[in-house]
Amino acid sequence: MTVLLIALPGARIVLGKQNRQGEEVNGKLIRSIFWALVGVFVVIAGVFAVPASRELLMGFPFIIISGIVFGLLGVALIFFMVKQKVGGVLKKFLLLTGASAVGIPVSIFLHNAIYGLIFVRMLDRPDFDEPFFFVMAIFVCPIGFLVGVVGSIILAVKHRQRSA
Repeated sequence: MTVLLIALPGARIVLGKQNRQGEEVNGKLIRSIFWALVGVFVVIAGVFAVPASRELLMGFPFIIISGIVFGLLGVALIFFMVKQKVGGVLKKFLLLTGASAVGIPVSIFLHNAIYGLIFVRMLDRPDFDEPFFFVMAIFVCPIGFLVGVVGSIILAVKHRQRSA
């Protein structure tokens, strides 16, 4: 049984010998979620990196809304990928992409919650900080997200070259 999901526009999912309409719709949905995740990531990174956009958009509402959207898109990618029964190396790359997208806002929340509840409230030590979830949110999850995205795109390009 061949299982392919290509994360580029115009690509199709092939399951077994035939491609039923519902599977094609789910494949398009997975591709849409994948590219929406990439777009939201680029917007968030752009807002943090470009000073003019940072001054214009940066604020508590932007951070909360973009984090929630990014995390929910990650959950949706994982859900539809599992529902579609994607297999092989692509499954690993998509799972890494979705899990990293969920991990970033969750790690940010946990870092701030642990810092606020434990170090400030309970221990009365605001000069200490919680490093684990900070490193997860700032380094590990974004790198995992980029590896998942690049791996998915490389698989898509290779598949297109083979089928052309």
